[in-house]
Amino acid sequence: MLTQARDGVLVLGIDPGLADTGFGAVRRQNGRLSLVACGTLKTPASLADPQRLKLLAEQMRKLMAEFHPEAAAFEELFFSKNVRSAMAVGQARGVVLLVAVEGGAAVHEYSPAQVKLSVTGYGGATKAQMQKMVQSLLGTRELPRSDDAIDALAIAICHHHSGRLRSLISRAPSRVPV
Repeated sequence: MLTQARDGVLVLGIDPGLADTGFGAVRRQNGRLSLVACGTLKTPASLADPQRLKLLAEQMRKLMAEFHPEAAAFEELFFSKNVRSAMAVGQARGVVLLVAVEGGAAVHEYSPAQVKLSVTGYGGATKAQMQKMVQSLLGTRELPRSDDAIDALAIAICHHHSGRLRSLISRAPSRVPV
């Protein structure tokens, strides 16, 4: 499915976490990327984990209902030395993945290196380099203060770039003339 390469398509980038889940809605219009919205879904540490996950699902459902994204892009899960925090992120990720699929979005996943390469041209880019390129690619004067929201925007940008690449590849001749 190549819908993500069309003009007007809204991609919702998600950087999941139990305490803070970053989101970034990015639309391609007339070949240019534009920031639609971004922010952070928060769950209070005073709640038990099941209640936090429920609250996260409710907040994500509101996002899906508000923006109706055709695609939701996530960074692939990485393994952490801190098992407890890795489990919490995994649970939060599962909740937002489920809500995205229930909301009708095509779900796509990218490695951290793929996101960095797509946004900056270098798979080992620093946080500062990523922020500068996200700002430049979206043509915004300011970025949100939340690193999670900026990461989500980068993931959405990566998906838009990947969709354009898939579209170009699909139109290329399958055989090279000899």
